[in-house]
Amino acid sequence: MSAPAKHGRLLRRSPSGTGTRRLLLVMLFAGAAPWRSRAFYLPGLAPVSFCEEGKEISGCKSLIELFVNRLDSVESVLPYEYDAFDFCQDSEEKRPSENLGQVLFGERIASSPYKFTFNRQETCKKACVKSYSPSNETEVKKLNFLKKGMQLNYQHHWIIDNMPVTWCYDVEDGQKYCNPGFPIGCFVTPSGRVKDACNINSEFNKKNTFYLFNHVDITITYHSGKDENWPGARLVTARLEPKSYKHTDEGHLTCEGSPMEIPGEFTNKLKLIYTYSVKFEENNNIKWASRWDYILESMPHTNIQWFSIMNSLIIVLFLSGMVAMIILRTLHKDIARYNQIDSIEDAQEEFGWKLVHGDVFRPPKKAMLLAVFLGQGTQIFIMTFITLFLACLGFLSPANRGALMTCAVILWVLLGTPAGYVSAKMYKTFRGEKWKTNVLLTALLCPGSHQMYYMFGFLFLVFIILLITCSEATVLLCYFHLCAEDYHWWWRAFLTSSFTAIYLLIYAVHYFFSKLQITGPASVILYFGYTMIMVLLFFLFTGTIGFFACFWFVSKIYSVVKVD
Repeated sequence: MSAPAKHGRLLRRSPSGTGTRRLLLVMLFAGAAPWRSRAFYLPGLAPVSFCEEGKEISGCKSLIELFVNRLDSVESVLPYEYDAFDFCQDSEEKRPSENLGQVLFGERIASSPYKFTFNRQETCKKACVKSYSPSNETEVKKLNFLKKGMQLNYQHHWIIDNMPVTWCYDVEDGQKYCNPGFPIGCFVTPSGRVKDACNINSEFNKKNTFYLFNHVDITITYHSGKDENWPGARLVTARLEPKSYKHTDEGHLTCEGSPMEIPGEFTNKLKLIYTYSVKFEENNNIKWASRWDYILESMPHTNIQWFSIMNSLIIVLFLSGMVAMIILRTLHKDIARYNQIDSIEDAQEEFGWKLVHGDVFRPPKKAMLLAVFLGQGTQIFIMTFITLFLACLGFLSPANRGALMTCAVILWVLLGTPAGYVSAKMYKTFRGEKWKTNVLLTALLCPGSHQMYYMFGFLFLVFIILLITCSEATVLLCYFHLCAEDYHWWWRAFLTSSFTAIYLLIYAVHYFFSKLQITGPASVILYFGYTMIMVLLFFLFTGTIGFFACFWFVSKIYSVVKVD
């Protein structure tokens, strides 16, 4: 197996799964780009046009700025700002204004010293120089922190024209994989084990050595605007390839030769020279409105997801058939037979679900808790539905950073009213009296979960399948228990579908031990803390769906039966 192919398998599960889920996956149904017309773009961001230096016209500029975001790692849930590491800093650092969603996401976008002129090629240009001396305690700490970042496989996340700068490379079977980030560097252990990105180069082989990616080859693709009615060109893709070079002559940089090695034992002075090269390519086949589509190259498992959807649809059809059989045949016959009873002797021979008609609406035990769960579940359901619906329409494009989180938070706050109404209504139905406690618990029970997934079309379809599956499975089991003359259906209706959260928890634990490489107690605590919040949200959401499906079913069947 070639080194890049081997590395492809490693990175597919490791480097920036968090960043991929959070920023980059493309909407399959609606597309990640905003709706387009000839005069404007709705509802995403306005496009920016670029011109060559000296040819600037109104609405067109020549300077291309590269922005940096926080760094993260799959081996540590703790993110760090770019400034936390001793990288090249912008002398006049600018930070774009951030919306509520970006703040809650923890995004920290800042300008960088990497600045380009449109359509001007640069080769091995110096960005900055960093020097370290073993006698300087501050410099030793900075270098050790940089080593820690490489050892834990921390990933850069760069942005050009509001696009993620991706690292694309070939893997096995002729596939191409695009990663929305690239590593600081890599590490070869004292035992000689090659970790993470060190697999891409056979020269990365010295024991107990760090290899720093101190050079990047950036390729920017643009649409020239020919046959279009806009001035200048528009950027459509931004890719890079990280490399490691040991620059020996600061005055004559060639970006060739041996890699930049940082020994595990720091005993001598060290100088790190950061460089970059940039080139521009014209491609008029890619439209600006669909420029996020190339990130589909980073999704080699899409066919597996569609296979899972088809499998789920078959299960839904099977459940629908069973429910239809019960409602149209068995239940219809039961109702007709019960309504034909016209003698006391016949009535005394009642059996099945009609026999418990006097007990079926008795208040359940722990009615307060159930009412609060239902109120919170309703809040989660409506928020999820509206957010996904707006996202599928293109209003929450990943190009508009933080929009999804902002929308979700605002909806969560506004939907506290229907949550309180449902909780109070059900608590009153249960004949509860401690309404103040009900209000407080409904408002304070459920926290908020920060991870986002941007494949909205896929999510919305799975969301609908989940609704149908939870509803039908709960109705089936509810009917079977009523036929067995068991009228304790309140909590069972909620727990039947909410038990799905247990499977989610089991899978999260399995995923932690089989796929992730998280180290350190803080990262482990954060991972399982986020997991428990996610499981709680899923528990409330699915339980509420199942409960109200069963509540509607029970109310319906007992409303059409004649009761003396």
